[in-house]
Amino acid sequence: MAFTRCTLILTILCFILIQELEINGGNQPIMVAADDKIDCAGKCSYRCSKSPPDADCPFLCDNCCKVCNCVPSGTAGNNRNECPCYEKLANYFGKPYCP
Repeated sequence: MAFTRCTLILTILCFILIQELEINGGNQPIMVAADDKIDCAGKCSYRCSKSPPDADCPFLCDNCCKVCNCVPSGTAGNNRNECPCYEKLANYFGKPYCP
């Protein structure tokens, strides 16, 4: 019985891993070495430069940058196709999460 439960758990974990790899599409690494990190603060500062001061743009952009290790050029809403990971992240409602 324990063997069956372990097998089931391992199967589910493998399925989740495969799903993550398919979502990633091989375009962006899942884990990025510390040396390859970009300057999220600088990139997001420019990306959110035209948003209102009280907007969530800097916070959201920073989160997306840390996950994807890229920020599209231009200001919020433009050139999303430059960073497929950034473009695919969605909020609870299925709307784009990243500015």
